[in-house]
Amino acid sequence: MPRLANNKRAHFDYEILEVLEVGIILTGQEVKSAKTGHAKLQGAFIHLRDNEAWLKNAFIAPYTHAAHIESYDPYQNRKLLLHKREIARLTKKMEVEHLTIVPISLYTKAGKIKLEIGLARGKKQYEKRASVKKRDLDREMRTRQYRGA
Repeated sequence: MPRLANNKRAHFDYEILEVLEVGIILTGQEVKSAKTGHAKLQGAFIHLRDNEAWLKNAFIAPYTHAAHIESYDPYQNRKLLLHKREIARLTKKMEVEHLTIVPISLYTKAGKIKLEIGLARGKKQYEKRASVKKRDLDREMRTRQYRGA
């Protein structure tokens, strides 16, 4: 399951409560470009509208070895493949618990490109500082144990 793109900010900016694996509709040119590592999820988000889920603001560069398409937009909206009951459940959780849906990673699985999305709650600024402090302390402890001090 090779990772094609990661959203590194997702775990820093949000507390991920639930993770889902969804399909994504891409053109052939976008699939080839993503498999060569020309995809980015930073700043991307999931929008639910009319019982459909859309990935917005994700960057997939045009494939360099294909013919140039005049109207290709690398930031275009891409439809996600979810069951209606999953979309209804996510919509309800978003409205009742004030959660958001963020893309976490793009990867291949059995020849298909999948997107891992997370139902998340935004962190406050002080929570972000605390997680950075905890990460630094853990790193310091690992280096001390490694050195044998």
